[in-house]
Amino acid sequence: MSDRMASQLGRTGTAERDIELAITALKKGTYLLKYGRRGKPKFCPFRLSNDESILIWFSGKEEKYLRLSNVSRIISGQRTPIFQRHPWPEKEYQSFSLISNDGSLDVICKDKEEAEVWFSGLKTLISRSNIRKSGSDSRSDGISSEATSPRRHTRQSSPLHPIFDSADCLQKDRKDHFFLHNVLGSPSSNGLDKTFSDAPPKSFFPSESESGSTHSASSGGSNGMNGHNKVMGVDAFRVSFSSALSSSSQGSGRGDGDFLGDVYMWGESFWDDTKADHVLPQAVESAVVLDVQSVACGGRYAALVTKRGEIFSWGEESGGRLGHGVDSKVLHPKLIDSLCQTNVELVACGEYHTCGVSLSGDLYTWGDGTHNYGLLGHENQVSHWVPKRVTGPLDGVRVSHISCGPWHTAVVTSSGQLFTFGDGTFGVLGHGDRISVRQPREVESLKGFRTMQAACGVWHTAAVVEVMTGNSDSSNSSSGQLFTWGDEDKARLGHGDKEPKLVPTCVASLAETSFHQVTCGHSLTVALSNAGQVYTMGSSVYGQLGNPQASGKHPTLVEGNLSKVFVEEIACGAYHVAVLTSRAEVYTWGKGANGRLGHGNTDDRNSPTLVQALKDKQAKSISCGTNFTAAICLHKRISYLDHSICSGCRSPFNLKKKRHNCYHCGLFFCHACSDKKAHKASMAPNPKKPYRVCNSCFVKLSKSAGSNTSSHEPLSRRESKYQGTVEPLQKAKKHDLPPHYGHGRFALMESMTVVDYKQSTKTRR
Repeated sequence: MSDRMASQLGRTGTAERDIELAITALKKGTYLLKYGRRGKPKFCPFRLSNDESILIWFSGKEEKYLRLSNVSRIISGQRTPIFQRHPWPEKEYQSFSLISNDGSLDVICKDKEEAEVWFSGLKTLISRSNIRKSGSDSRSDGISSEATSPRRHTRQSSPLHPIFDSADCLQKDRKDHFFLHNVLGSPSSNGLDKTFSDAPPKSFFPSESESGSTHSASSGGSNGMNGHNKVMGVDAFRVSFSSALSSSSQGSGRGDGDFLGDVYMWGESFWDDTKADHVLPQAVESAVVLDVQSVACGGRYAALVTKRGEIFSWGEESGGRLGHGVDSKVLHPKLIDSLCQTNVELVACGEYHTCGVSLSGDLYTWGDGTHNYGLLGHENQVSHWVPKRVTGPLDGVRVSHISCGPWHTAVVTSSGQLFTFGDGTFGVLGHGDRISVRQPREVESLKGFRTMQAACGVWHTAAVVEVMTGNSDSSNSSSGQLFTWGDEDKARLGHGDKEPKLVPTCVASLAETSFHQVTCGHSLTVALSNAGQVYTMGSSVYGQLGNPQASGKHPTLVEGNLSKVFVEEIACGAYHVAVLTSRAEVYTWGKGANGRLGHGNTDDRNSPTLVQALKDKQAKSISCGTNFTAAICLHKRISYLDHSICSGCRSPFNLKKKRHNCYHCGLFFCHACSDKKAHKASMAPNPKKPYRVCNSCFVKLSKSAGSNTSSHEPLSRRESKYQGTVEPLQKAKKHDLPPHYGHGRFALMESMTVVDYKQSTKTRR
């Protein structure tokens, strides 16, 4: 009986997840082919409102609405009179109609998968709306009943209103964001009627006044708005702090605000079929249907956590680090099934292993454990291809922060304890020796202090530790001090000498500065102060210190373009740095190879440079892998403005630069960005004939056609790992490769390019 119940619960959970993903996809929106009473069918952008009650679309410059409470049913196929004007039997299974008192809304999706998502999502929402409407009609006071929602956070629906058929309820602010107001004008007694905005919060960490604000509609009719609309702040947004060849993650709850996140990545390519690196930010395709909460990056792979607490990973497989239980490359984010019922809060990526933390504070690790250094914390040399919970010293404690280095891991608990495990070379674990540890062990020298955050580099570690600085009775008597230990080569520890530190040591020159975040690169440490200033220490060979005048012998303050901005988050790759400001802008500097800086080229930068391609994307979080960078950006709402510029080159349309539709994705492009034709475009009237598509879709369709006609599999990424775009060779120092290290460890270094690989092979021989 218990097995049957468990099976039923599993099926229920899967169905609930599918519906949630469908609703998320509807909120993010897409282009659908809309049929009308006059003229030919047209591509129109459709999306669901944030409160899941209104379907919004654009027809030219006019924004139109359909309240789902006015929809009586949804039917599949092409059975309405509107569809019969231009029947398209081949798209029967991609079509559906919404039936209301005023007629029907008839659309065709690009493919069957998209049709299933939209049909199931809308059907669920219409059913809920009808249930609430029935409950509302049965009450004398007219207040609608509470909505039944499969989402983790229980929400209620706003009172039902007539269908929207005009733009009278819109108010356009100076930033061209639209605010949707309650048609009746006055908020309900339970505060459920809200003003919905496409504008993101101004600050990543909202002020007290912002964090407590809500979206409230001003009194009066829709044409008589008074005052300014307040945008809800993002409380306690979970951040993914990433390090070189590693990443860190720290959680602070799930009150994350009601925004949808998309992942953008650039640099060394591993997330698509293209062999070329990406010198500009590119949206991760399969992430568009996920509500991304945080992202972590490692060496040629990445992982993300959604707001539902599910974890996805993708990239090159190596020893089980992706957690899918199979030895195969994954091009797009794929759910880690074994954790789908765990409710994951944090994730961090290393070179060969990955760590995840559940909402209850349990630590899970998976990946390559065969290097005999306790990398996974399970007291053995066994690789784990699926996540396994770490027990022993961590039993009964709640993990609040994790960081993965290539060969060691740091764990911070909610009580401020610091545990480390893995390879102890150079004293990187902080236990006063160079001994490797196979299970989590508390750093004794920091007992009695509260560790706030830690970061793992290759051969050094850093932490922000709360230290009493004044009278213990004072309300402001603590400060976040920077501690570093491990290999001091290239002055990466910031102590001004070349002696390795076997235990955590405070950086004396920065003792007067209070910090709250630190991240580590290959020979680099980057720290963020409470004042929003960035300090760097270590090697300056590629300009990664961010200060052209810095010698690297002592910690330096990064100024330049950051001198007048407040930095809220930092991330560090092997030889590059990325920061996120309170203006939701991203700056990068350091090594530019592979396009990891996102400036459209591979040039190095020795001072902070704005990533122009993300300027209008409203970045919310950043992360760095070894040779690539990622950012979570606020999902951009579709508006009529998208019709006036090319989706490719972003140039405005005019009499000379005419607008064309891509018959595959439905977006608008100029002739230069859509001058090719392809067979089997998803919205082509005749699949046997070629139709205009954009350059990106042309590449996809060409590859799809090639894979269908070719009987040979292309060379796998594992076989061609060292045959892609490479960067100039940098010889690894002897201290980076201790005598007991084999070829597997040598391969982790970023400098392991084609030449490195051959050179190391000759050396071993």
